[in-house]
Amino acid sequence: MCGIVGIVSTKEIQERDWINDAVNSIFHRGPDDFGIEWTNDNKIGFGHRRLSIIDLSNAGHQPMRNLANDLLIVFNGEIYNYLELRDELSSIGHLFKTNTDTEVIMASYRQWGTECLTKFNGMFVFALYDVKCQKVFFARDRVGEKPLFFSYKNGSIRFGSELKALFADPNFPRRINRKSLDILLAQGYVAGSECIIEGVNKLAPAHAMIFDINTSELKIWQYWNLPVFDYALKINESDLIDELEYLLNDSVKKQLVADVPVGVLLSGGVDSSIVTALASKNVTNLKTFTVSFPGHKNFDESSHAKLIANHFGTDHTVLPVSDVSVDDLILLAKQYDEPIFDSSMIPTYLVSKLIRKHCKVALGGDGGDELFGGYGHHSRLLWMAENLGRIPLVFRKYFATTATKFLPIGFKGRIWFQILGEDFKNGLPLITSQFEPITRKKLMSNYSEWELIAENTRKLRIPIENSLLQRATRMDFLNYLPEDILVKVDRASMLNSLEIRAPFLDHRIIEFAYKKAPNYLKTNSSAKKIILKKLTNKLLPSNFEKNRKQGFGIPIGSWIRSNNEWQSFFKDNLLDLNDSIFDKNELNKLLNGHIKGRENTEKLFGLLMFELWRKEYKIQL
Repeated sequence: MCGIVGIVSTKEIQERDWINDAVNSIFHRGPDDFGIEWTNDNKIGFGHRRLSIIDLSNAGHQPMRNLANDLLIVFNGEIYNYLELRDELSSIGHLFKTNTDTEVIMASYRQWGTECLTKFNGMFVFALYDVKCQKVFFARDRVGEKPLFFSYKNGSIRFGSELKALFADPNFPRRINRKSLDILLAQGYVAGSECIIEGVNKLAPAHAMIFDINTSELKIWQYWNLPVFDYALKINESDLIDELEYLLNDSVKKQLVADVPVGVLLSGGVDSSIVTALASKNVTNLKTFTVSFPGHKNFDESSHAKLIANHFGTDHTVLPVSDVSVDDLILLAKQYDEPIFDSSMIPTYLVSKLIRKHCKVALGGDGGDELFGGYGHHSRLLWMAENLGRIPLVFRKYFATTATKFLPIGFKGRIWFQILGEDFKNGLPLITSQFEPITRKKLMSNYSEWELIAENTRKLRIPIENSLLQRATRMDFLNYLPEDILVKVDRASMLNSLEIRAPFLDHRIIEFAYKKAPNYLKTNSSAKKIILKKLTNKLLPSNFEKNRKQGFGIPIGSWIRSNNEWQSFFKDNLLDLNDSIFDKNELNKLLNGHIKGRENTEKLFGLLMFELWRKEYKIQL
């Protein structure tokens, strides 16, 4: 796990000092080693920070060249099947000088060209310069576990694992993309290839691009997509459960490979407990970690994790999380280049910080909810469609409009009244809505004719599926997972130089979930993750509480209401008279409504983190 930065241009690059600062800006992603290399013609500069996981020797230093000296690469991530690929490549004549997966990427490219991407099982982002054809090949993993920001302008591309690497150049433009801001305010994250900064893009998950140094042509394409469900498949429930167990076990086994200590982040929920059960089959004296929140019983899952740890005899450590400081918010606002509305970044950061004292790699349970319908809104949507979908849409839209108009923001159940106005047969309600159009207009009242584009943009991303559940889970997989969950995990873990791996996100399991697993084995109006819970009957102790669902959080909402330090911090930073882009009256309504008992935690948290980030990096609107 590492961090990469670089610049590629059709002309000789005159200003090169900034790349040193860019590499230093992502020190946390790789404190073990660093490297910067320029080509002889000064048209390409690659920088790298290394977190040593595979082949800890100096042979793993990057930027790395192949034996023929006609390829140069910087790589962030892990290729979990690199040993199998190495054997295959060796059998057809390729020679290797290291034991790294980085070198395997280069040999795979030389053998199969850009089709090598279909061979990789892993999480990755890389930039690979092919000297022979004078082109640079960029690629990002299928799910988007590893990030890549880039700016394409005036015949050159600048790129980095984090947006702050681009900001290392003091002359780099720092202006908000207003359309992206509208999307952020609507759904809490910016999806796809768009970025919050004007002139910057993200390489989207499962996408690759090639930049031609001679012509400055940039070609971007998608190399993988979710499969369509095979309705002709004959379903045998027992066989499907066995196949899922095999795939998960093989994924866990591959992801346990490392030359450093590996542990499991055990929350005590279904997903992480399954990972623990399978990991314990492949590793003796497995290390597992959970966290406790002394003084916050409702957020403490340590007793459930202990049940699993005791059953499988793991070397279990309970890590107590001390009180959270507002200083943590300042630190995280700086780290999360593109702000997201998700306060669970705080416990994710704190857990990563504690685990890093014991190991360098940890396996987690991310992905299970998206693949197998594990979120509460999945089953609730199905219930609403079944029980309320018969009401004519014109009446439901009337109720939704009335709720938006008369129920205050933060009123419990308000979002579900609004969802009544959606078309359950063809559309997909935005469950994680932050601010609807009327409120966004008010929030941005300081800027005339604020363009509301979020809803129409989102509609274009809704998968075309007859099944409401398929639309919901695929939408979550393609948007919420890569732009919220995986961003949260990547930034929080890498801030602590910890690599977190996700066995559920093996592409074979993803393809199984969307091609073979039928809806009735995922979610219905009263049950969630049905096939995974059936698998727990085989793997976990009989007294495991499989229907429990606890989010990973801390009581920020109550702190804003009752803790003077937290309340003052939010007020001081959101209501800054000298520098705030949001309407003060609307912010006061949100804050006062929350203090009086409404639930505006994520909205207030998201706006605060945006403002802290904007001021940290001196971003202009």
